Amino acid sequence: MTHILIAPDSFKESLSATEVAEAIREGVAQALPEATFTELPLADGGEGTLEALVTAAGGRYETTEVTGPDGNPVKARFGLIHDDRTAVIEMAEASGLQRLPKARRNPMKTTTRGTGELIVDALDLGVEQVILTLGGSATNDGGLGMAQALGVKALDAAGNPIGPGGQGLLDVASLNLHGLDTRVPATRFRIICDVDNPLTGPNGATYVFGPQKGATEDMLVALDQGMARYGTLLEQVVGRKLAEMPGAGAAGGMGMAACGYLGGRLEPGVDVVMDAVRLREHLKKADLVITGEGRIDGQTARGKTLAGLAREAGQAGVPVVALAGSVGEDYDEVLACGLAAVFGITPSPMDLSEALAGAADNLRRVARNVAALYRLGC
Repeated sequence: MTHILIAPDSFKESLSATEVAEAIREGVAQALPEATFTELPLADGGEGTLEALVTAAGGRYETTEVTGPDGNPVKARFGLIHDDRTAVIEMAEASGLQRLPKARRNPMKTTTRGTGELIVDALDLGVEQVILTLGGSATNDGGLGMAQALGVKALDAAGNPIGPGGQGLLDVASLNLHGLDTRVPATRFRIICDVDNPLTGPNGATYVFGPQKGATEDMLVALDQGMARYGTLLEQVVGRKLAEMPGAGAAGGMGMAACGYLGGRLEPGVDVVMDAVRLREHLKKADLVITGEGRIDGQTARGKTLAGLAREAGQAGVPVVALAGSVGEDYDEVLACGLAAVFGITPSPMDLSEALAGAADNLRRVARNVAALYRLGC
């Protein structure tokens, strides 16, 4: 009997990884009704990582009110695992793109303060360790809003507190870490992310991820200049090189901030999640893996879920097929990671809003066709 492991990531702003897995299973079952399934939602440090880690560990959630990316209050949750000794904080919960419709996205103004407030709430509960997951952010403030929530003072040349967002990075002239929450250095921080981008430049936080956060062409130049200036200032204050570190540009510069302010260590998110959900054990029982992600392109090969999954499945000798909401430039780089095939799920050209709304139905249809092809080869 064929056993299929369904192990997708989320489809950003459309379906959670759990919902993606369910839609794929329903489609495959139409063509392979006798097959058995394991649904194993994955993540790589972005949205869905919180759910994956808390579910795997049998943990629980805390919900609190914090500052959203546009400064308005939002309800956000974080996880508690390992007998409440470890907090799992997903940056996207407080500071994520899903918090803002496209018309309100502006990285010159959006802030990571809410993520810092989640950290404070976790520290108030006496946790010994924080796993901070990056990705899916609506921000490009270098994590400075997070640092301010933890007590860091950021002033302009006149000695006044700077405003929020990327604009603040253009104005900041001094950083004072003396007010940093004293519990921070006493807490272990693990920082997991899904990219290896440096802080600035053509492959940095601003130019690669800024447009999806609402940055215009004019904004990109200013944001990158502000980020470079701020990065140099933070390096001087902490006495460490940070800006060129792989992953420094993750989540609008939060990768650098988490290492600089929190003393954290960057780890590939997909590896952390695959270990937590015991992926290798599930692969031993699988004849086929079906995965998926909202967009598959050249960036996918750089630390994303599909690349890590393909690597592990390849070592186990199990073929992997991927379904994507959209297939972008250089997607074939992912094939070199070990994927057997990639299928886009949109049946015809359509608006993004239409594609997001129809993702579940499109997944079922393409998953059914993939299963039918698999049956022909059995």
